[in-house]
Amino acid sequence: MSLIHIILHNFFSFIVIISLIVFIHELGHFIVARWCGVKIDEFAIGFGKSLFSFRDKKNTEWKFCLWPFGGYVKMYGDRNGASIPDIELIKQMSAEERKISFLGKNVYQRIAIVSAGPIANFMLAILILTFLFRINGEVIVEPVVSEIVKDSASFEAGLKKGDRIISIDNKQIKDFQDIRNTVVTSLEPSLIFKIQRDNQLLDLPVNPKIVVQKDMFGDEVKIRSVGIMADQITKNQLTFGQSFVKANVETYSISISILKTLGQLISGKRSIKELGGPVKIAKYSGKTVEQGLLVVAWFMAMISINLGVMNLLPIPVLDGGHLFYYLIEAIKGKPLSQKIQSFGYSLGFAFVISLMIFTTLNDIIQMMF
Repeated sequence: MSLIHIILHNFFSFIVIISLIVFIHELGHFIVARWCGVKIDEFAIGFGKSLFSFRDKKNTEWKFCLWPFGGYVKMYGDRNGASIPDIELIKQMSAEERKISFLGKNVYQRIAIVSAGPIANFMLAILILTFLFRINGEVIVEPVVSEIVKDSASFEAGLKKGDRIISIDNKQIKDFQDIRNTVVTSLEPSLIFKIQRDNQLLDLPVNPKIVVQKDMFGDEVKIRSVGIMADQITKNQLTFGQSFVKANVETYSISISILKTLGQLISGKRSIKELGGPVKIAKYSGKTVEQGLLVVAWFMAMISINLGVMNLLPIPVLDGGHLFYYLIEAIKGKPLSQKIQSFGYSLGFAFVISLMIFTTLNDIIQMMF
């Protein structure tokens, strides 16, 4: 496959996957806004010039735009798709017009409308993961060491074949995946492994090493590793109900991991070079399409969870920023001044654009070098 074919394949895979996820996100806003009696002016996938559009019976314009890097629902009384209120228009509205505007709704209705987007993303991920668990079942790998890589961190720490890992830094280990997740996400130079060896409980300090491995897409990545393997595998078929519960637990766990990683990035404990942007997402979109529908579904669930979490960050322009303003309004009994809100929106917009530019350049540099 030529370079141009790879680029086009990745780009169109990216458009389809991201557009579906964004559509669900915006549909969440749309449905709850309609329930609350808000008039919707536009429902857009992407930004910029409209490529095609149509109007529904309630005069909402549905459109697909040139730049497929997001989307928005523009409600009556908004200046734009970022839900920034048009103060001059609102001043000129009649009482009846204000009733169907977004700003005319009480603060709790606005909180519900804004929350609905990220919640829709979590619901999409839970739905996808439920079906994946139902189809594939649950694979449990017992946290019992079957092999130790020579000169690895575990080898140097004195772990032996047959050791059962009970906990790492007092975090309970239920299966082998817990070991990997704990080692990869922790930045502590030394981890205390509590192991069961025969009838003894031992505490061993293990110092993870950075190793180069290939991920599921065949790309080389640097990760923390302790160099152990396990082969006691059990596969359980799950009912739909069990799959649904497992999907909720998995979505929660992934969300917490994302927040933990963000905290490490903000505090400087992790390099900002680890941030991925639209180019990396496009690359992986193309690779997941090549690997089949189930991998695409899993990838969509991961991106949907990421979008849900990121949108809840208290950054003006994002849903979390709006929620932050509305929570202050609910506590104070009155909204923040328009001057403060506008200043926050400007800062938030500048931050989001800067982040997109940085992550895009970072993706390109990593792919080139």
